[in-house]
Amino acid sequence: MRTRTTTATTGLVTALAALLVLAGCSAPGDSRPAASSSVATVPAQSGGGSGFEGPRPQDQNLLAWTGDPNDAGHVTAQSPAGVGGRVTLVRIVLREQITWSNVWLGLAGIDPNAQLANCYLGVYDAKGTLVAATPDISPQLMTDAIAKPFALGKPFTAAPGTYFIALLLNGTWATNGLTLKSTGAGISVNAGLTPPNLRYSTLLTGQTSLPPTVNLAEQSTSTINTGWASQWYAIS
Repeated sequence: MRTRTTTATTGLVTALAALLVLAGCSAPGDSRPAASSSVATVPAQSGGGSGFEGPRPQDQNLLAWTGDPNDAGHVTAQSPAGVGGRVTLVRIVLREQITWSNVWLGLAGIDPNAQLANCYLGVYDAKGTLVAATPDISPQLMTDAIAKPFALGKPFTAAPGTYFIALLLNGTWATNGLTLKSTGAGISVNAGLTPPNLRYSTLLTGQTSLPPTVNLAEQSTSTINTGWASQWYAIS
């Protein structure tokens, strides 16, 4: 009987030890490390991710843009009577502080017979204050129908926030001759927005220079909705 008891006890201990190993534990008195679980542990992912997030301005040596220039295929054309002397505003939101030196414009077509004068690009802040402007860009609108930079008279430090790129055209040109790159968004460009936060708008008439301040509450879409919309701009 003693032999049987010893054998039974030994078998019980062996079975228990095996069960503890399967459960990831060590048998009593066993100094060996417990068996690892067969379930793989998934490491926690850090914030931000590293997947493809689409083109960025920095990919093309730019600081910001109104959209990927690869999507700027539509052509915006307007008559001198439609946009001449009007201040056209395009909203752009900066997420970080930059030194703003140039405004890039996508010039799609030129009119070699145009008579241009008092044409400017500028930048207004969210209060409607002119913080920078170019000299007269009329000669540059007569050559090289490409995306190109227009230098501000003086670079400035732009803190994160909302800005409005301003374009003023004056003179005479063929409606389908002088054209700008844009998207095909049309009147949907301002969906969900109201003044003073319209993404595309015009202000004033009869201007021959960019005024030092504008009232953004007076933003209008009447000209924008006729086809003068969604011009492409970038910053460097």
